[in-house]
Amino acid sequence: MCGRFVCAADRSRIESQFDAIADEHPPLNPDFNVAPTKKVYAVVERHRANSDEAPSNERQVKVMTWGLIPFWSKDSKIASRLVNARLETAASKPSFRTAWAKRRAIIPADGYYEWLSRMPNPGAKPYKQPFYIHPSDGSELAMAGLYEIWRNPEVADDRDPDAFRWTCTILTTTATDELGQIHDRMPLLVPATRTGDWLDPHSVAPAEDILVPAAPGLLAVAPVSTQVNSVRNNGPELIDPIRLDSEPVGE
Repeated sequence: MCGRFVCAADRSRIESQFDAIADEHPPLNPDFNVAPTKKVYAVVERHRANSDEAPSNERQVKVMTWGLIPFWSKDSKIASRLVNARLETAASKPSFRTAWAKRRAIIPADGYYEWLSRMPNPGAKPYKQPFYIHPSDGSELAMAGLYEIWRNPEVADDRDPDAFRWTCTILTTTATDELGQIHDRMPLLVPATRTGDWLDPHSVAPAEDILVPAAPGLLAVAPVSTQVNSVRNNGPELIDPIRLDSEPVGE
């Protein structure tokens, strides 16, 4: 799964990498501890009708809430449980199947965190050791996602900014190589050459042929401070590699 990630890159870098334009939302602050229900960037393609030209698609960097709310949901409480969608069931599961068919996204990230239970010494109290997983070349991860536009029933006026909520989820698959030793799931990635194919739900290519797990050697893995375990902590020091000692580092 992907339960926390890092989104610290400037929005202009994301626009450039994905050849997209930003929506009207102000840029997000760098976030080194993105947790469910927080605001994130998502790259999408939106159908744009133009009276003078043929309809076209416009690629946008939108701000969304991480945690998908299906269009049929009566309230937003379900969002925190739908931050990830399994590739194996996303096309058929009621929570995701409409988004799978119509609304695809890329969730950019500097990297993500996973945890491994560790007992440094026999008889010692086990603890959750976080690891930071990120592209070894310093590029942005292009995590495959889905999105929904949920109509908030508590807001009567469609013109109210809170009437419609844009939410997203991250697709996951079986982890490979070293990553599988830390957690059995990992985000699916969209290769740069297949960005258009993934974002276009009418693409003739099967989604399973477009999305890929990270190739061996693409991602670097390093233990980091247990400070990341608390969502209250947020800063660049969270991704600094540490040496694994006999006790947890940081609290």
